[in-house]
Amino acid sequence: MTTHKVGIIMNGVTGRMGTNQHLLRSIKAIIDQGGVKLNDSEVILPDPILIGRSESKLAALAARAGVKRYSTNLDAALADPANQIYFDSTLTGQRPHGVRKAIAAGKHIYCEKPTATTSKEALALFEEVTAAGLKNGVVQDKLWLPGLVKLKWLIDTGFFGKILSVRGEFGYWVFTGEYEKLQRPSWNYRKEDDGGIIVDMLCHWQYVIQNLFGEPKSLTCLGATHVPERWDEAGKKYQCTADDSAYATFELKNGVICHFNSSWTVRVDRDDLLTLQVDGTHGSAVAGLRDCKAQAHAATPRCVWNPDIDSPVKYKDGWVRVPDQGVYDNAFKVQWELFLRHVVKDEPFPWNLREGAKGVQLAELGLQSWAERKWLDIPAL
Repeated sequence: MTTHKVGIIMNGVTGRMGTNQHLLRSIKAIIDQGGVKLNDSEVILPDPILIGRSESKLAALAARAGVKRYSTNLDAALADPANQIYFDSTLTGQRPHGVRKAIAAGKHIYCEKPTATTSKEALALFEEVTAAGLKNGVVQDKLWLPGLVKLKWLIDTGFFGKILSVRGEFGYWVFTGEYEKLQRPSWNYRKEDDGGIIVDMLCHWQYVIQNLFGEPKSLTCLGATHVPERWDEAGKKYQCTADDSAYATFELKNGVICHFNSSWTVRVDRDDLLTLQVDGTHGSAVAGLRDCKAQAHAATPRCVWNPDIDSPVKYKDGWVRVPDQGVYDNAFKVQWELFLRHVVKDEPFPWNLREGAKGVQLAELGLQSWAERKWLDIPAL
């Protein structure tokens, strides 16, 4: 058995997403399963080194994950030829600095989104890493959620006929921190710290829309700061300067209309924290994070508006659960395995930093649309 040992610099993984999704549920899980099996004679085995500012936090996290290597010295980790990949899940504003240092050190790049605070810089990072001849990728995890995988299967098998529209509902109530423990870091609600739900979520909606439904042509977006005051991790009250809700509509080049509501100020009365309803001429489906249900044209009830009587139609009864097509792994882990195969065996990986720049561009346009209160065309990147 040939083992391809791949050193991975993991910068910023002491944060919530970095710890849970990237380290514990992805890299550690890959190590625990014996690596990424390529064939009967080859396997890829990650060898992470955790990088951050607090040695005590790194030591505790390394012990928790069973990782031997950690350091506060990024430059030393970049100088080590055994480390082939640089992964960044630091704050967005810091990301270009770390990525550029890694490019200069000749490391392949894989990073969280948004890849930068502006589309100009995000595109520049793609151009720089490409010019250096290095492999690169951006996290686009929602493409591998079981619910969206099932939805993509319905699309590919022609279930919908002509797709007409998509309705996305995302969000939940994030406590203010006045009486309860925070679910999200306080910087999310400060514009000066690159916070805001438009910057956060429109990057996701860009790749979901493009990979499932078509190329976005134009958009309109309205943001809001519904909750003006929150309490930070130290219990100190602060003014929210970033949007906590966004209401965006996208027109696609193929004529499909997509509308996405994103909110950290909504209480959930739906099947999941994210639901996508897709309506087509031959059928409809509603996908959540893990499940998907569908209603074919032949099973569609005849609805008649009459508010004076109880509805004779039990609307939820006409939907059928889309069966599992197999075992679904963690979405972040699936993409990590694909990127490792891309680095070691040069297998295709289309989710590069240019795709990440498209997400940043959509968020920029969303903010601009809100400020100018008008529809905007989406230029090609």
